[in-house]
Amino acid sequence: MSRNLKNVLVVSFGFLSLFTAYGGLQSLQSSLNSAEGMGVASLSVIYASIILSSMFLPPIMIKNLGCKWTIVVSMACYVAYSFGNLYPGWGTLIPTSFILGLGGSPLWSAKCTYLTISGNQQAEKDNSKGQDVINLYFGIFFLIFQSSAVWGNLMSSLIFSQDTNIADIPEENLVYCGAGICTQNISGGEAPRPEQKLVHILVGCYIGVGILAMILVAVFLDNIDRDSAREFRGNREPFCSTFLATFKHLRDRRQLLLIPLTMYSGFEQGFLSGDYTKYYVTCALGIHIVGYAMICFGATNSICSFVFGRLAKYTGRVALFVFASVLNFSCIIGLLYWRPHPDQLPVFFVFPALWGMADAVWQTQTNALYGVLFPQQKEAAFANYRMWESVGFMIAFAYSNFICLNTKLYVLIAVLILSMVLYAWLEWEEHKNPTPGVESSHADKKEDLISPTTVVKAETKL
Repeated sequence: MSRNLKNVLVVSFGFLSLFTAYGGLQSLQSSLNSAEGMGVASLSVIYASIILSSMFLPPIMIKNLGCKWTIVVSMACYVAYSFGNLYPGWGTLIPTSFILGLGGSPLWSAKCTYLTISGNQQAEKDNSKGQDVINLYFGIFFLIFQSSAVWGNLMSSLIFSQDTNIADIPEENLVYCGAGICTQNISGGEAPRPEQKLVHILVGCYIGVGILAMILVAVFLDNIDRDSAREFRGNREPFCSTFLATFKHLRDRRQLLLIPLTMYSGFEQGFLSGDYTKYYVTCALGIHIVGYAMICFGATNSICSFVFGRLAKYTGRVALFVFASVLNFSCIIGLLYWRPHPDQLPVFFVFPALWGMADAVWQTQTNALYGVLFPQQKEAAFANYRMWESVGFMIAFAYSNFICLNTKLYVLIAVLILSMVLYAWLEWEEHKNPTPGVESSHADKKEDLISPTTVVKAETKL
């Protein structure tokens, strides 16, 4: 096994452990902390904070600490959120949500930068195309990472199944489930909360796996950009230049065209974890089934992430994006007309499974696309990726308690169509003026490998 592949596996299993905790908590927030909309409010604060941190933290942290220690420090912010869920309240959940958000953008930017550097290094050794190796590494990462939805939600369902307060949903309440009657969709009809002892057991397990993730990365991950970080600390750029790197990147027209597609990733994930779990699964079956439904999402997402990462080499990314858009569009139409009932049990798991297939494309191919289009501006590009995805998440969670479910589904359709139109424009631009691959010139390739902290120095396409 090559050293680069070993590092990809360490990053992947570190994120698997961390998001076993966070993913499980995110899936439960709209149902577990539904009083006064506190759960989705905390999720909205998380992504608002991520937007704030995206503006300046990723370049600063990655340049000073390097990718490895940026990941470790950011993981600690996620563990803080788990502690906030031990005794959830506005005074504990909202501050820890803000702390998590501050670590969110540096975490993902460092991960994407690390995988891109590793892919380019391995491509140089193997004399292969950088794009193909980057696609493969992102596919491996998401194969392992997306299975966190399986383990985190399995933990929650197994623990909450021990609740002695579980009761069947009254037949008269089922009419309010799904995208049917709007008034109840907004008020939500709060589900019974599981026993506090079980909540403490679950959150304690989540804290444990979060700390395990930090130890795994700190001990076993190679610090491949140590020299670049040391060089930067010894020869610092003006703070203003580093602070504005994320915004300077918006001068590149390709980045502007990617904004709706990146936001859609946040919209669609936010809908599944915030609205589908509450208005379909919890409403018709109970909170103890949420984990099992999200396991279907995580399992298909994980498998398809790996498959699509390898398949992209043969089909190209355009075919995969078209496949995902058609699949998501079909699911949204189905959810508009489906009236969930306990007698239709298999359907509750089919929708998350299909959603997971589509999300596998959005995650692997969009991440890889950023790495391929912006090889010399990785930190700023991935900071923009996380910022605009977080805008989608924040909007989805912010309006969750205020507009009807069918309206949310129509919003998803509109953003999806806009995303694909602008993505087609981007591909046309790339067809006319292809971005030079990292492998196209040895000098460029070498510069990219030894200087992963370069900030928007290349001439933009505006």
